[in-house]
This record gives sequence, structure tokens and C-alpha cells, in this order.
Amino acid sequence: MDTIASLFSFITTPVSWVIVQFHSVYGAIFGPDTGWAWGLSIVSLVILIRICLIPLFVKQIKATRGMQTLQPEMKKIQERYKNDKQRQSEEMMKLYKETGTNPLSSCLPILAQSPFFFALYHVLNAIASNDTIGVIDKSLLESAQKAHIFGAPLASKFMDSADKVEALGSSLTDVRVVTAIMIVLMSASQFFTQRQLMTKNVDTTVKTPFMQQQKMLMYVFPVMFAIFGINFPVGVLVYWLTTNVWTMGQQMYVIRNNPTPGSKAQAAYLERLHKSVTQHGKTRGRGEKAIVKAIVAKGRDRNEFERKFVNGLNKAGMAAQADGNVVKNDAAVAAQTEDGAAVATPATPKRQQPKRQSKSQRQTTKVAGESEPKTSLTKSDEPQDGKQDTKPAGGAKKPAQKSGGGGRSKAQSGQRKGPQRPKSPSKK
Repeated sequence: MDTIASLFSFITTPVSWVIVQFHSVYGAIFGPDTGWAWGLSIVSLVILIRICLIPLFVKQIKATRGMQTLQPEMKKIQERYKNDKQRQSEEMMKLYKETGTNPLSSCLPILAQSPFFFALYHVLNAIASNDTIGVIDKSLLESAQKAHIFGAPLASKFMDSADKVEALGSSLTDVRVVTAIMIVLMSASQFFTQRQLMTKNVDTTVKTPFMQQQKMLMYVFPVMFAIFGINFPVGVLVYWLTTNVWTMGQQMYVIRNNPTPGSKAQAAYLERLHKSVTQHGKTRGRGEKAIVKAIVAKGRDRNEFERKFVNGLNKAGMAAQADGNVVKNDAAVAAQTEDGAAVATPATPKRQQPKRQSKSQRQTTKVAGESEPKTSLTKSDEPQDGKQDTKPAGGAKKPAQKSGGGGRSKAQSGQRKGPQRPKSPSKK
């Protein structure tokens, strides 16, 4: 470990300088030789580092979601070239290049804070060995050795001998109890962070090997922290516990406000967004507008939770717009339908229903229009038949009336060309 830490010795001076600056502030409040002054200095160092790493954390989220999206394509490549590993690797790299995804981006925060972690370990190890390091001179070294966190010296370890712990002014029992509790808290926070990522912020509609790997890491990482934790000084345990708690809180914030599409967290978020929009009549903030804009842009590719959100807005008399805003239907020129197409809405969605069935209505109107001329033609023939009845030609008998009825039937069928000659009774 000393060999690895020495590789990052160039950063031990900046890290020790930051700790000393924070110690001068907290020392004036709690006393320079107290564990609160040195412990809070380490916590403040962690917070400062994690604030600087927020941009990398954003890239990590995007990279993780990009990898989740590519899992189906990656699985196809693995099945297609399962006997050719070289071609499989080439196709994977080609897929990463086309989509702009970098698998290493998901590890950026861990890789970026590794130098600070090893530098802090090297500083605390030097304090335990009674060696000055960086800007920590002899007086600061003696002050750090006197500092105890709940009875455990800042530089003591779980595996230290009783003589070494007594030399730092403490007992082996106090050291092991404090370090054991911190190791359990550190492992538990890591497990909870990974678990909420797997249970709440994963697209449940896609089953990929990536999910199985994440599930395995959910159990492997806490065990690794427990194993390595017994060799970490108390100050390093404070550092690692603080960064785990920060990561857990940061992850909870992201899951609540920017969940993965198709996950349970997205369903809960869209329910809260629907209540907020219907209550205030609009989207508030850039985050809500960005979510609504992304949902509208998907069109027919929306998932179940997104379709439910859009339909809920329509039932409430509101419509999501392409710019991320939400407006009322009676004040909007166009409303967003379920499939993403924009249609004109004069008032409410109920008045839109006849227009959606306009094709069947036009067919019904056409059939009714064709039957009306036949009725008018029949009515126009009745007066003519009446005239023939009042003025029979050549004393024609009742059969002439029947012939008039036959003339009417032929007129209805469109075959009449003129007056029909009545049939003689003998031909019957």
C-alpha cells in the first residue's frame, strides 16, 4: 500500500495544506487538539472534493444510462460473433463510437478521487508513524496524535497491536469498537446506495446482463469495504464514510428529480409532476420543462408511464407542448394527442370526438344524399299517374292503373323512357 501511496505523493502537500486550513478554523471553535477539530477537517476535505467532482458525477449518470440503452445491441453483437472475440470487440468499439458512449465514464468519480484518498491515507499513516509530511510540522503532528474520535486515535487501525494503540493514548477495545461501527456504517451506506439504484432507477422493461452485473456488485462492494476497512486508519474511515453518505444523498436527489425512463422512480416522479402541473396550471423550473419536452418529443415511443402522464393531462383539460410548457386546451391552438400528433382543438377534447370520426360521418351523409333523389323522383311521378287516371285513353279499364304502378316501379329503377302501353287482358 505504501508503494501505491507513494505514487500519489505529489498530492500529499495540497491535501495536508487543505486539512491544516480547515483545522485552524475548527480548532478555534472546538480546540486545536480535539478530535472534532481534526475529524471535521477531514469531513470538510471530502465535501470540497465531492463538490469539485459534481461535473464528473453528471457524466457518470449519462454514461450509465447510455450503457443501459446499449445493452440490447451489445447482446446481439455477442450472440452474432460469439465464436470470434476479435470481431466482437471491434463491433463493440464501433457501437461505442457511433453512440458516443464511453464505458469508463461510469468510473470517473471513483478514479478522480483516488489520488486524494491515497494522499490522505499517506498523511494519516505518517501521523501514526510520528513523521512530518507536507505542511504538517512537528507541532501539528503532536496535535493530530492527541486527537481522538469517540476514544479512538485518528491514526489508529483495527488491526493495530495493543502497544501501538497505548502509545497513541487509547485502548485496543475503544479502537476496535469505533472502527467496527464505522466499517459497518460504511458498508451499509454503500449497499443502500447500490440497492436504491437497482430497485428504483433501472428500466424494468429491459432485462440485460448489465443488470445482473450491477446486482452482483451490490453485494460485492460492501464486502470489499469491510475487508479493506480493517486496515484503514480511523481518519480514512471518516473520509470514506463521509464520501459514501454524500454519494447516497446525491443518488437519492438524482433518482427523485431526474429518474431513468421506464423505472419505478420515473413513475413516482411523473405522478408528482402531474399533481404539480394540474395544481399550478403550468410547469415550474427548467427541470420539469426538460422532462415534459423529452416526453413530447418521443411521440409513439413513449413508455407506459409517459403515456399515462400525457393522458392524465388531456383528461384534466391540459396539453403538453413541444417547448416543455403545459397549457389549457381552451386557450391553446393545438393539443398533444397520445401518439404525439398535433390537432386543432376549439374547446374541450369531448368536442373533438366527432371530428376524429369524420370519415364514417362523410360516408353516412353520402348514402343519405343518394337516397333523397330517389324519393323526390317517386313523388314527382305520382302527379303524372294521377293525370293518367283522370284521363284514361280509349276507355282503358283498371289494368291501366296497374300499368301505371308498373311505370312507377320502372321509374324508380331508372329504366322508364316514356309512357308505357298497357298490357291486354288476353295476354295474361
